[in-house]
Amino acid sequence: MSSEYLPYAVDADSPMKESELAVLRRQFESEGAYVGVQTKFNYAWGLIKSEKRLDQQLGVRYLTEIFKQYPERRRECVYYLALGNYKLGNYSEARRYNELLLDKEPANLQARSLQQLIDDKVTKEGMLGVAIVSGVTLVTGVVAAALWKGLQRKR
Repeated sequence: MSSEYLPYAVDADSPMKESELAVLRRQFESEGAYVGVQTKFNYAWGLIKSEKRLDQQLGVRYLTEIFKQYPERRRECVYYLALGNYKLGNYSEARRYNELLLDKEPANLQARSLQQLIDDKVTKEGMLGVAIVSGVTLVTGVVAAALWKGLQRKR
């Protein structure tokens, strides 16, 4: 990955402290059924930055709700939806949201940085998948050859 992108990708690897998330959670819960969109966004943002997968999933769910219900807030949500999906390993969804942002703001350094992270992760996991398939194929070939030799000896 190019170092020019590193300063802008800080959200991907900088978790929120549990005490900070607790403040956002209390505010969210205190508003009850009439939670404001900004409070919900702030809490979702904190959840995305959590180290806990269940928190990240909830954050993505809340951001998706905001994205669908408040068209005027989509710009605020799209980067964090991309980031949340990236952190959850949903790379196709992460790429889709990130491309929405890059279509509107091609020079957005956060989105360009996240695009690089997504591409790097997909490449890395793709190579791992190829290595696993190659290993399984090799083992299958060795076992098949051994069985074949065993059958040939019995004849």
